[in-house]
Formats: sequence, structure tokens, C-alpha cells
Amino acid sequence: MAKFLIVDDEEGIRQIIKEYCEFEGYETEFAADGTDAVKKARETDYDMIIMDAMMPKLDGFSAVKEIRKTKQTPIIMLSARVEEYDKLHGFEMGIDDYVTKPFSPKELMARAAAIMRRGAISEDKMVSGDLSIDFSGRAVCIAGKRIPLTPKECDLLFLLARYNGKAFSRQELLDKVWGFDYFGDERTVDTHIKMLRKSLGDEFRDKIVTVRGMGYKVVL
Repeated sequence: MAKFLIVDDEEGIRQIIKEYCEFEGYETEFAADGTDAVKKARETDYDMIIMDAMMPKLDGFSAVKEIRKTKQTPIIMLSARVEEYDKLHGFEMGIDDYVTKPFSPKELMARAAAIMRRGAISEDKMVSGDLSIDFSGRAVCIAGKRIPLTPKECDLLFLLARYNGKAFSRQELLDKVWGFDYFGDERTVDTHIKMLRKSLGDEFRDKIVTVRGMGYKVVL
């Protein structure tokens, strides 16, 4: 049974999400602020974290940043803020999806299920020089040293690497990595590609090739 951590300072929202999670067969635990969420995320291996952005003690963005230091648990951010800056900031921190309030609990569950399905990757590996990609272990190493990547950086690299040499448009990458129901803008892809290149460093950043007027491909 998948276990969800529901993080929100409003008890009513926690209870609504809990009811829908339990209807889908998920086990749930609560945290009422970011500090408690970080503590619980470090102590327990959750399958999904649903995190409110604005909370006392420690806000959701800061909590995600702390969690990402030790865990790559999928995280969906809930927020009443609809500005693009806030969404991009969340993705830079390492969230997997951003849902604005008021939200549909059914849509939230569908997004959570889609993220968990995308995490089920077959067991295989790819090696190119000092770069190794472990799809099943969701690990990327350079010269034997693991490179810390956000979940979305992993998803992008894994997709592009699996289709080595194939060019994908920005919209295709949005559809395949973020899901058909994602309403964000194509610049989200550019932001994550920039982050991925930085993570890969000078030796391998050029393996991600920009296809002018279209999108990106990986050449290994």
C-alpha cells in the first residue's frame, strides 16, 4: 500500500485529501507545518508528499529544499499563488507537480497516480564513457560519483537517453514528463534543461543538444 504524507496547516484540507487518498487505497500521515514535514520525510520513506506552499514555521518551498537534501520522494505542491515565478521556483526546488488552490481532489489523485506510474521504470542501465545511467535505481553517476538530480531532471534525462539521438519538441517533453494534464508553459522545459546541464557539469552538459526551433535531444 502506497503511503502519502499530507502537509497543510489547514485541518479541513488535510481531511479532504485524506478521504480521497484512502478511497484510492493509499495510507496517509499528516504534518501541519514545514518543519514537521521535513522531520517525518527524513524518518519515513513515503511514496508521495502533498505539500502546501504557505505554512507557519517553515514554508513549503523551504521544506522541499530540505527534503531534497536526503530524499527524492515525489512531491506535489499546493498553492493559492498562480504566478509563473512561484511555479518555476517550485520546480527548481525539486517538486514534481504544482496544483493551484482551490483544487479538485479527484484531479489531485489523478496527478499523484500519474507521477507514481512514471516512476515505475524497467530495470536497465546505460553507460557512455564516465557517465552511467541506472534507470531502475534512478541514479546518474559520473566517474563513479552519484550526481544529485531532482525528480524532473531524472525524468527528462531518462526519457531523452532512452531515445538516444531522437529529438523531442518542448510540448512532447511536457506531455511525456509532466503529463497531458499539465497546464504549464513550455519555458518550464527550458528551465529544467538548464538545471540538468548544470548538474551534469562541463564534461557532459553538451550531450543535451538543443534542436533549434523544436526542442532537445541527447547524443551519447
